[in-house]
Amino acid sequence: MSGLPPSSPLVPRFSMSDVAAPYRVLARKYRPRTLAELIGQDALVRTVSNAFKSGRIAHAFLFTGVRGVGKTSTARIIARGLNCIGPDGKGGPTPEPCGTCEPCIAIADDRHVDVIEMDAASRTGVNDVRELIEGVRYKPAVARYKVYIIDEVHMLSGSAFNALLKTLEEPPPHVIFLFATTEVRKLPVTVLSRCQRFDLRRVEASTLIEHFAKVAKAEGIKAEAGALALVARAADGSVRDGLSLLDQAIAQDGDKVTESGVRDMLGLADRALVIDLFERLIAGDAASALNNLAQQYRAGADPAVVLNDLLDFSHWLTRLKVVPEAADDPTVPEAERARGQALAAKLSMPVLARAWQILFKGAGDARDAPDPLQAVEMALIRLAYAANLPTPAEALASLNKAAATPPAGEGAMRNAASDSSAPLLSAAPASKPMSPPPSGRPSGPPRAPQAALRIEQEAPARDTAPMLPSGSGPMLASFADVVALAEARRELKLLVHLRGDVHLVRFDTGRIELRPGARAPAELPTWLSRKLQEWTGERWVVALSSEPGEPTLVELEEAARARRLDDVARHPVVRAVLDTFPGAKITAVRPRNLPKPAEPDLPDEPPIEDMDEDL
Repeated sequence: MSGLPPSSPLVPRFSMSDVAAPYRVLARKYRPRTLAELIGQDALVRTVSNAFKSGRIAHAFLFTGVRGVGKTSTARIIARGLNCIGPDGKGGPTPEPCGTCEPCIAIADDRHVDVIEMDAASRTGVNDVRELIEGVRYKPAVARYKVYIIDEVHMLSGSAFNALLKTLEEPPPHVIFLFATTEVRKLPVTVLSRCQRFDLRRVEASTLIEHFAKVAKAEGIKAEAGALALVARAADGSVRDGLSLLDQAIAQDGDKVTESGVRDMLGLADRALVIDLFERLIAGDAASALNNLAQQYRAGADPAVVLNDLLDFSHWLTRLKVVPEAADDPTVPEAERARGQALAAKLSMPVLARAWQILFKGAGDARDAPDPLQAVEMALIRLAYAANLPTPAEALASLNKAAATPPAGEGAMRNAASDSSAPLLSAAPASKPMSPPPSGRPSGPPRAPQAALRIEQEAPARDTAPMLPSGSGPMLASFADVVALAEARRELKLLVHLRGDVHLVRFDTGRIELRPGARAPAELPTWLSRKLQEWTGERWVVALSSEPGEPTLVELEEAARARRLDDVARHPVVRAVLDTFPGAKITAVRPRNLPKPAEPDLPDEPPIEDMDEDL
């Protein structure tokens, strides 16, 4: 082909009219060119405009905010305003660049020699910044100011920031720095202190809807209000994201943008079906809820997205409950607003909070599960069955009502009570004095009265319990009583030390002498004395002794267990079993609850009374 003459019919011929003009996406076509065209940034526009009018233009600006709110666009507008000369070539710096002079046109086309735009995401090193600094000392070639626009400035390395600091602090009068970033927390404080910082806000949904409507009208596109509301909600405050979604919706539906088309494009479930699903879940109809989810799944809805929509709807209902003005949100369709207000009036705050928690947990399960549909179905089942459960307040009211109702046969006692304001759940009465335990064994924990058992299980006594008046506590007749009282008071750590780490030397009322073991803490005497005074209301002296004393309670129990095992092992029947199964061992002996056998004991065999063997 290259060797053929130009006039050859085999050589294709193209003219400029044959090449279609490239399409410019809406996000670039409707990019703001003046401060007045910035959307939703009134504070920034007012401050920068006043700075231009008063001549108080800083040498460094920092624009921060989420993506697509106008950071780089604002920097380019300021660059044009600084170098604009007006249509007649005699203008000065202005917040409203004309857009027709040579500097404005060159800057808009990214070809002005004195406006240098640098992407810090791709040029992060110190050498890139040194190259930039080298050009700072030279005056602008044709413009009024030399402007450096550094996008995503937080991506610069630490060395690059350090190299920029001195120049940034004292730049030449003809240099202006404009920084843009989405991660302002990653910037060094030394850089922040040298810039005028502007935080660009997320754009309100109502402002986005109005802007998208103007763009659609300018493009000759008919867009439904519900479709624009969905685009604004998905944009999440970003103008650029919203325009990109609107561009995609136009490409999908042609010259008309519909709400159903936008839902399909975004993968959203039908909002009416989501509300139907929520109502069935709150009503406890699990089967119908699963059928609704299956219907949406067959229609192409992602189960995780359905669950997120349920989360969003329950959050909106909760906000309606707290702030009724939330119903005026322009992104919420009228049908959804009416049904939501009715549901918010019918459901209580505990029910909504419980629904949110279950759905939130289900959303995490759906992300981690191998089959998200199964995880979502289980979350819906949990919510449906939880709808039939009482709330905590209802459960407490039911318990109080049950406690206030006397059992059969106590009607006379209830009639005798004259004070109707007495609490339904009262504290336990004072314990009776403890009697010495039989046969020297530790006594069991004192039993609380039935009416107060529920309270003591929920809130056991702690160190902060008030000290009893003198003589009002239980009487302790032996060291076993002390151990039993520690067990009853749920002092488990103290109980372990008393049972296994001390040897009793002497016990008298008000005085205990102990020989500590190797594992007993040094503060055990003070600890036990304080607890006994707190529990009994009497002063107790706990002293240490060097005398051998008695074995510990754990040692006594182990010795008793060894004697029982030895007694059982001497029984002829047990000996026969052990001989029959070599290597078998007796592991435990437990009391027998069965009645004694009627047969008389053999004279040559020692009886085993109330025992049972585990081989």
